[in-house]
Amino acid sequence: MRKRRRLVLRSSILLVLAAALAYTLYSNFFADRERVKVGSAAPDFVLTDLKGERLQLSELKGKGVLLNFWGTWCEPCKKEMPYMDNQYSYYKEQGVEIIAVNIAESDIAVSSFAKQYGLSFPIGIDKDRQILDQYGVKPLPTTYLIDSSGKVTDIVKGQLTERNIRDMMESIKP
Repeated sequence: MRKRRRLVLRSSILLVLAAALAYTLYSNFFADRERVKVGSAAPDFVLTDLKGERLQLSELKGKGVLLNFWGTWCEPCKKEMPYMDNQYSYYKEQGVEIIAVNIAESDIAVSSFAKQYGLSFPIGIDKDRQILDQYGVKPLPTTYLIDSSGKVTDIVKGQLTERNIRDMMESIKP
């Protein structure tokens, strides 16, 4: 009788653990993490850029914004950053901004990266991954196009070409 009760208890615990593991695997690999969708308002956030200046998305209303989530270790990110900088120098005067949000890396690593690639657009670091979670970003790089009214017009996952960036910036130009 005692052995049977112990067997039932152990089996129940094992079943609960297996269910928890299955749920964790499902939510990490198969569930749709995307919280911001095309057509929705872009959630506001505040960051400090590498120059120590405050970046707030809502303060850019009236401009188009290319919002890019990236990491210094990300090979596709390394390839698209110079393209973004080239297009930024052209479209900045036409009312289009770029905000590059680095995901939880050190100030030194991000500053060194920006200097190495000669980047001139604003770069902020999402130190605690709140913005990443707020937007539901997965994978890196992911780019959100935000029009002058603050609505998301497109979401692009993966590496961008210079032509993609130019077309995107043209599409959100006020």
